[in-house]
Amino acid sequence: MVFRNRKKDKRSKGVVILKHTMRGCNPMPLPERKNRYTYADYLTWSENERWEIIDGVPILQAAPTWQHQAIVRELLTQFNIYLKNEPCEVFASPFDLRLPERNQKDEETTFVVQPDIIVVCDKQGLKGTGYYGTPTMLIEISSPSTARSDKVWKFRRYEAAGVKEYWIVEPDGKFISVFTLAPDGLYGRPGIYTDTDTVRVSVLPGLAVDLEPVFAGI
Repeated sequence: MVFRNRKKDKRSKGVVILKHTMRGCNPMPLPERKNRYTYADYLTWSENERWEIIDGVPILQAAPTWQHQAIVRELLTQFNIYLKNEPCEVFASPFDLRLPERNQKDEETTFVVQPDIIVVCDKQGLKGTGYYGTPTMLIEISSPSTARSDKVWKFRRYEAAGVKEYWIVEPDGKFISVFTLAPDGLYGRPGIYTDTDTVRVSVLPGLAVDLEPVFAGI
């Protein structure tokens, strides 16, 4: 189901709709923005709609597929078991991540996204509907229609913000690209792992994620 923007909504100009389909058309490019929307604006929008804001541009999200949800469920299970007695915490969407530019205050943030999975070790950023600041690790479950967002727009911002580890999960191909932040502040060449592999999480020493159950039945 795709949530549709309401009539007489100011956001109707410049809105991008991304569908969480396993196979589908390419995402629409971000339009030239005329207004930069913020987290303060976001909080006034309908709770029945799923939005992200990329550099001030609202993006309307559709409900995820069952395959997407199955992958998130299994990853959360493995992370939760490991983190049970650890200081870090793991969360799943809906969870508002606000990554500020320069000295933007929380309500001024123009980059508000819903990562599929977020790992937080510095809990000072936990606030309101999610997290304000840079989390430790992020995971996005990608699809043909969200690929550009996951691999370009979000990738660049996560890298610039200093997210130490970023996974892009590809359900169709049953593999994961793992990016880790290098000393120069950039993501290097990703590690590629398939459904027969186990991934050791660099930011959580001791956690090894078994990918066989992650992709089972997909």
